[in-house]
Amino acid sequence: MPAGAGQVFRRNFAETVGASVATLGRALSMGAAAIYLGTNDALRGRFQVNETLTQAWFLIRVTAIPSILMAIPFGVIVSAQVGNIVSELGADSMIGAAGGLGVIKQGAPMATAMLLGGAGAAAIAADLGARTIREEVDALRVMGVDPVQRLVVPRIAAMMLVAPLLNVLIIFIGISSGFVVAVAALDVTPGSYWQSFGAFTTPIDVWVSLVKALLFGFLVVVIACQRGLEAKGGPRGVADGVNAAVVMSIAAAVVLNTVITQVVTMFLPVRMA
Repeated sequence: MPAGAGQVFRRNFAETVGASVATLGRALSMGAAAIYLGTNDALRGRFQVNETLTQAWFLIRVTAIPSILMAIPFGVIVSAQVGNIVSELGADSMIGAAGGLGVIKQGAPMATAMLLGGAGAAAIAADLGARTIREEVDALRVMGVDPVQRLVVPRIAAMMLVAPLLNVLIIFIGISSGFVVAVAALDVTPGSYWQSFGAFTTPIDVWVSLVKALLFGFLVVVIACQRGLEAKGGPRGVADGVNAAVVMSIAAAVVLNTVITQVVTMFLPVRMA
């Protein structure tokens, strides 16, 4: 690569990374402000309960069926792949432990992040982006209404409500489908499957999974809201904001999942229940 082209590449790469980090920083700053405003509204009895429930129901409608369709093949794949390996080692009874831990600790939180990032983030960014280019957000500011308090707070609350519910649904469907495959296709007895599952899966694993889902949901919603409120340039700007919200939210969730997994592995290693 010529020296001039290399310099251009490095400069463009640095600008792209810098812009992405700055965008994430603005999103997290807006999220912190929304948490403060939402807490203050709750303490004063002014929290937007109806709007929060409306947004939560919308998120459930767009993610519930896809979560089931994603959880079934995921549980099947985990059981099939793990079953082939442990069968070679003569440890068929361990399929329940390996499959259960895989679904609970990694599969369910990441599937939740991808569903919320793909469907939820796109819908939120499109809604707020359309409001922005129609100057509705500017009108709120002119009337003395904080857009973060009016628009962002109920969406964050709705996401915090839906994320753990979606995570639990994926865990249930994923483990159930893995159990069916293990018993029907791999000749594992139901008793040995659940015995190994219960021996290695602890309540801490479930709590870690739920905390992951909450953190991923928070990242998804604040990035989507930030990209929607900063949309400009007409319909093309809204489309660009939606694309950026989906990509950035899922990428941020993947990076955060890696960090959390390393920390949890260091301090909470797998052990017998």
